[in-house]
Amino acid sequence: MELIRGIHNLKSKHYGYAITIGNFDGFHLGHQALISTLQIESAYRNLPKMVMIFEPQPQEFLHKNLSRLVRLSGLREKIKYLSLAKIDAILCVTFNKYFASLTAQDFIINILVNKLKIRLICIGDDFHFGIKRKGDLSLLKEIGKNTGFEVINIKTFSNKGNRISSTAIRNILLNDKIKEAEILLGHSYSISGRVIRGNGLGRILGYPTANISLKGRKIPLHGVYAVEVYGIKNYVSLIGIANIGNRPTTITSFYQLLEVHLIDKCINLYGCYIEVVVHHKIRNEIRFDSIEYLKKQISIDIKSVRNYFNILRNKDV
Repeated sequence: MELIRGIHNLKSKHYGYAITIGNFDGFHLGHQALISTLQIESAYRNLPKMVMIFEPQPQEFLHKNLSRLVRLSGLREKIKYLSLAKIDAILCVTFNKYFASLTAQDFIINILVNKLKIRLICIGDDFHFGIKRKGDLSLLKEIGKNTGFEVINIKTFSNKGNRISSTAIRNILLNDKIKEAEILLGHSYSISGRVIRGNGLGRILGYPTANISLKGRKIPLHGVYAVEVYGIKNYVSLIGIANIGNRPTTITSFYQLLEVHLIDKCINLYGCYIEVVVHHKIRNEIRFDSIEYLKKQISIDIKSVRNYFNILRNKDV
C-alpha cells in the first residue's frame, strides 16, 4: 500500500483509480461496507483502489473555536485499518483554507477530475461535501456523466434500524458502553501511541506506568479501565490497568492523559509504539485526599482487573 501525503505529491501513476472519500474515524462497520463495495467494483473494472482522507478532519479545522473534538482514531490507526483492508493507496490531504473554500463543483472538477482523473467513486448515500455541504450524490452523477467517471453509492449501514456512524459510536463510548461500541465498530476499541517519559510518579507509588502520547487528541473515555496491551516485543499481549483523564490527585492536566500499568510485568517501554485495547471500565477518575489513599485504591483496582480477566478466560475455556 502507498501513502500519498498531499495533492502536490500526486503523479501520473495515480491517475484512473477507483476511489472513496471520508474521515474513516474508527473504521466501523459502515466504513467496512463502503470499502468492501470499492473492492468489488474496482476488481470488476480492473482498477486500483484509493481512499482519500483529510488531516485534520474537516470539522476539526472548521470549528477551531470549539473544545477539541473527540476522535475514535488517530491518523496512524486509520492507515493501519485501511492497509489491512488491502487498499492500494491512501491519499492524505491537508484540510486547509483552500479546501474549506472549495465549492462542491470545484472539488469535483479541480481535484477528482483534473488532479486524479478518477474512473470510479464509491460513496454512501448520505455523503456531502463542498461549502455548506452542498455537494451530494446527484451532483457527482451529473458531472460524472459529462467527464467520464462512474458513481456507485451504498445505502446507509444500520444496526437494528439505527444508522451506524462515528458520532453515534463516540456517544456510546462517552456513556461507557464499550461492548455496544465494539458491535458497531466490528472490532475492539483501542488507542495507540508512542510511550513517552512522564514525571515518574507511578514508579514512586510502586505502580510504574507507560505514558502514551495522545498528541492533544481527545478520546471518548474517562476513568480507570481493564486493558490489553499489544506491540510489546516477545509478547502477543499483556494485561494492564489504564487511567484516562487528568490526574486530579497529583497534578491536573489540561490535556487528557493515557497511562497504563502492566500487571505482573516490569518492562521498559520508552519509545515503543503500543496499542491499548480497552475492555472494561473499573471506575470513574476521582480526586483523593492523599497519595496514600490513591495507592490503596490502585491496589483495589488491580484486583478488579485481575478478576475481570480471570472471568473472561474462564468463559473462553
